[in-house]
Amino acid sequence: MNHSDNASNTNWNIIFICWLVVTISTLGSLFFSEIMEFAPCVLCWYQRIFLFPLVFIFATGLFSYDKSVVRYAFPVAAAGWLVALYHNLLYTGIIPDKLQPCSKGVSCTEEYITLLGFLSIPMLSLLAFSTILALLFMLNRRFSR
Repeated sequence: MNHSDNASNTNWNIIFICWLVVTISTLGSLFFSEIMEFAPCVLCWYQRIFLFPLVFIFATGLFSYDKSVVRYAFPVAAAGWLVALYHNLLYTGIIPDKLQPCSKGVSCTEEYITLLGFLSIPMLSLLAFSTILALLFMLNRRFSR
């Protein structure tokens, strides 16, 4: 196996990890709403809008080994990350409640779960989008070589 094959395998593995993260995140989101019956707030819905298509974008990148997957996935993941960051700042009280877009229905600061004392649902979303962006940056650097 030559250097080019190793690089291709590593790049494919990175895309696979991205797909795995977004698939687990999507399934987790559906588990919370459909099984645990946690009603998603407005910001959760926006994060889902950016998360769910990434499952298909990364799957396409895996099976066709399309290097442009970074170009397609990055803006979607970045938009999801921005919404998740805003949601976390609102959730932790850094942004005041009066700037909350969830004026009707479920509050964006509703506390459903806290894992390990600090992992809320908004934080899980932020971590997922952060992981995806970090992997996409890594992949982009590898493709640029």
